[in-house]
Amino acid sequence: MKQQSEQDKNISNGTNTSFESYDQAVAWITGLVSFGIRPGLERMEHMLARLGHPERRLKFIHVAGTNGKGSTCAFLTKVLLKAGYDVGMFTSPYMERFTSRIQYNGQDIPDAVVLRITNELKPIYEELAAGELGAPTMFEVCTMLAILYYATEAYPDYVVWETGMGGRLDCTNVVMPIVSVITNVGHDHVDVLGEDLKAIAGEKAGIIKPGVPVISAVDQPEVVTIIEEESKSNKAKLYLKDREYTISDTVVQENEQRFSFTGPYRKISDARISLNGLHQIDNAAVAMMTLEVLRQFYALVVDDDILLEGFAETSWPGRMELLQQQPRLLVDGAHNPEGAAKLADTLKQVYTYRKLRLMLGLLETKNHSEYLAHILPIVDTIVITEPAFRKARNADSLMQSVQSWQQQTGSELEIIRENDWKVALERLQSVTNKDDLAVVTGSLYLISDVRTWVLGRGESEKGW
Repeated sequence: MKQQSEQDKNISNGTNTSFESYDQAVAWITGLVSFGIRPGLERMEHMLARLGHPERRLKFIHVAGTNGKGSTCAFLTKVLLKAGYDVGMFTSPYMERFTSRIQYNGQDIPDAVVLRITNELKPIYEELAAGELGAPTMFEVCTMLAILYYATEAYPDYVVWETGMGGRLDCTNVVMPIVSVITNVGHDHVDVLGEDLKAIAGEKAGIIKPGVPVISAVDQPEVVTIIEEESKSNKAKLYLKDREYTISDTVVQENEQRFSFTGPYRKISDARISLNGLHQIDNAAVAMMTLEVLRQFYALVVDDDILLEGFAETSWPGRMELLQQQPRLLVDGAHNPEGAAKLADTLKQVYTYRKLRLMLGLLETKNHSEYLAHILPIVDTIVITEPAFRKARNADSLMQSVQSWQQQTGSELEIIRENDWKVALERLQSVTNKDDLAVVTGSLYLISDVRTWVLGRGESEKGW
């Protein structure tokens, strides 16, 4: 038997006693995050086998991609719910409470159910920790918690199932979905998924299963080739944006965007969404094509008025979300170069302001130079801070990158550095005048904290 890791020793030296409260159960689960990420499916497959493969009782819509996964999941969930279906939605990271990542019919998993299922999982966890495979990660435990909730307690008609990272080795990839979705591919988690788009695309394409339809909005030629090859080798029909379906008649304005969708089966005119951001039209179209496939091949029943109402009513926290009016404060979780580019385009084309004041905090693992090159040209003042989360990029280090960009471009950008995000938020608001726009962006963990603080909800439980 291989030598136990430090994590496995720490866990296996524990006891088999049950947790007595929700807080104890969640503290144990979230405490596992400090031991890091270990891609692979073996531990998940072992746990599922021990529990009789509960995932086989569920119909999954598996959603992967670099950006837009959460919004696409929100569109799908809202329409299915309005059509009268029972829907589970598993997403990450969570903005406020641990339970928000596992929802059923729009409601968080009950605390009592978290406690019960965690106590059911803990002995299996300890069994694995003492063996060859090693202890499951935090995200694996959360994924198992979601599967057991949906399969033994909630019994949804559909589970909208978001990957955590990548796809091929992501622990959500132990399910056989009825449809697979790859929103897009960009530079994110390059320390785990690979440095170039081809490598990252290969990981995302790993969710494609034999005979299971694939919907995607990828557009880079090298990425399209990889998705096409993987679909073909799995005999999975690929529905690709600008080929099998198209978007037209787009109208973009703040708090309302309109477009027409033309797919292989019909045209849907004058669809409206309230989510801001030019990229949200792409996300909505991906969701619409997914629903069209379910209508065509899985007897999904969604009346057109319900479909359009669902898209119009969809919301998703932390994405181009206006938190207050005086001064105007917008939050957006653009945490990678592609996200920064989309944020910059939206701010230029949709919003009006005299000066743009930006507060930025990133994680150490992100591509900072490309991120800054996209967003800084439109910024008048930047307030640099640090997310209150592990692997946060040091504010001094990030400031050096900003100053380097400033020197190279000759920009007159005003730079403020404040390590404490709460103080940084005060500084941001103090320099934002009536006609200005304040934007907080970067890590979703920073967005989570700012969002809950501004909305008067105290401290967030944010986490992966």
